[in-house]
Amino acid sequence: MEVEEEVKRMVEEVKELHDSAASFISSSSHQELTLRQKASSVDASLRRLHSTLASDKSLDPKLEEDLHRARCMLADGDLSSFLPSKPQGRFVRMFLGPVNVRASRKDIQLKVKEEYNSYRDKTALLFLFFPAALMILRSFYWDGCLPAFPVQLYEAWLLFLYAGLAMRENVLRANGSDIRPWWLYHHYCAMGMALVSLTWEIKGQPNCVQKQRGVHLFLQWAMMQGVAMLLQNRYQRQRLYTRIALGKAKRMDVVWGETAGVDGQLWLLCPILFILQGFQAYVGVLLLRAALTGVVAEWQVMVCGILLVVMAVGNFINTVETLMAKSRVKAKMKKSKSRAELNHTS
Repeated sequence: MEVEEEVKRMVEEVKELHDSAASFISSSSHQELTLRQKASSVDASLRRLHSTLASDKSLDPKLEEDLHRARCMLADGDLSSFLPSKPQGRFVRMFLGPVNVRASRKDIQLKVKEEYNSYRDKTALLFLFFPAALMILRSFYWDGCLPAFPVQLYEAWLLFLYAGLAMRENVLRANGSDIRPWWLYHHYCAMGMALVSLTWEIKGQPNCVQKQRGVHLFLQWAMMQGVAMLLQNRYQRQRLYTRIALGKAKRMDVVWGETAGVDGQLWLLCPILFILQGFQAYVGVLLLRAALTGVVAEWQVMVCGILLVVMAVGNFINTVETLMAKSRVKAKMKKSKSRAELNHTS
């Protein structure tokens, strides 16, 4: 009898707990809907005011800074989970299906970003080490001729690297990060190039140097890219923390290398980026010329050449646009400062 009464009591407790949970979910769903509506209304009003300030140049530029800080407060706290989410890209849906990758809590979103930064730090070192090791082994152990397997292993790693970056950046974008669409497209192009190069036959002797010239140039560019990635990772953190402290950026934002750092850092990084982009285009043109003149007849050479040129041009345009945006922000800050000094003296 005691066991039967205990079972009945536990069944009643489970029913009561179930009813309490259902009531809580119902009430919290109603509160969530109210918060979503208010957050969406405030976000729309902020966007409308931003358009008004952008069209009316006679207004005080300080108003735009205050409005931007308000938008960062709205999008950077716990309220951000109630804002309308960005649509998930096809890339995420292709691999994960119709799964919602938007985190409901800010601390989880920030952990996603920390993992992304850690992934970039690790891959930057490998991006420099892997091609450097291949070039050293080529010179001292392989008699100037790269075997096919290590090169294809490197290309498979590149495919994994860019697929991982693209997946993480799509997830960050769905969680409110300001990653530019071009960087996603860039990584899609890089994935395509790595996939195509896996089918590229690496030929050896005779005339190994001539046959593998495109591979050698690409490895040299990859080493330069590794150095640039290390500089970007270092400078962007410093600049991002400063912008967050000033209320000019959200904690989920990602600031790329060409926008990072103070003026001295910018003067160091920009020439490296432009040299990289020029060298990338140069390698692409050499591959295209080799394919068109019949020196290397494989179709993979032409496809890789086209993708390298497209990525180089896209990177150059994106870097120039970033620098122009940075100069416009500096001009607005100087204008606002001069107005404040004029009002103070009057």
